[in-house]
Amino acid sequence: MRELRSSSFWRAVVAELLGSLLYTLLGLGASLRWVPGPPSVLAAALAFGLAQATLVQALGPVSGGHVNPAVTLALLMASQLSAARAVGYILAQVLGALAGAGVLYGLTPAPVRGTLGLSVLHPGVGPGQGTVVELLLTAQFVLCVLASLDERHDGRPSAAALPVGFSLALGHLFGIYYTGASMNPARSFAPAVITRNFTNHWVFWAGPVLGAALGSLLYEFALCPRPRSLAERLAALKGAPPAPEPPPEPPVEPLELKTQGS
Repeated sequence: MRELRSSSFWRAVVAELLGSLLYTLLGLGASLRWVPGPPSVLAAALAFGLAQATLVQALGPVSGGHVNPAVTLALLMASQLSAARAVGYILAQVLGALAGAGVLYGLTPAPVRGTLGLSVLHPGVGPGQGTVVELLLTAQFVLCVLASLDERHDGRPSAAALPVGFSLALGHLFGIYYTGASMNPARSFAPAVITRNFTNHWVFWAGPVLGAALGSLLYEFALCPRPRSLAERLAALKGAPPAPEPPPEPPVEPLELKTQGS
């Protein structure tokens, strides 16, 4: 594995760990209830969306600013990420989320902690319905990420930060009352570990994973397909460098017709 010996690989893994820590800390922290009354859906949606946009802008040049196993899985399925890098990113994201939730738990007064922003289903929403909601929310988010980062459309992390953040905030505005609008298994896993509450927790893995797969397949093979062979896709999964493009052919000089008098 040539990639594992590169310093850029480990910098990217550390960036994902740091990004997931900050995303979980800031997003869950904004979801806590400090005063009596219902929590503000708008505040939570803005907090998660702004955190995502900020981290894409800050960490995009280093790792892509995924901070979400669902995004990493989508890019892996689109052959835009090697398998080794995907595994490293997901492990870092889960560990970073656990660290972020732990820091939040330690900083927050006990009466305010509550369930620490735990992802839970609304009492009237069943596990199957919750899975479909998470699938749809994650699919729209992944479609936005893939389109915003597509270099064929001048996509780059600095330009993707705002649309990606808006897409995540939109998902929260719709989905908070249904499922808490996870769209990120690591963000849901961390408070579940801290509070030791895993009721219907599988929904917050199955929904985002299936949504990431659906969004990636739709974008890569239906909406904006890339002309890649199977060998090229396998090479990308192995972390092999892309094949160099053939040099352009030199321009053909026009032939001059000479007359007898010249």
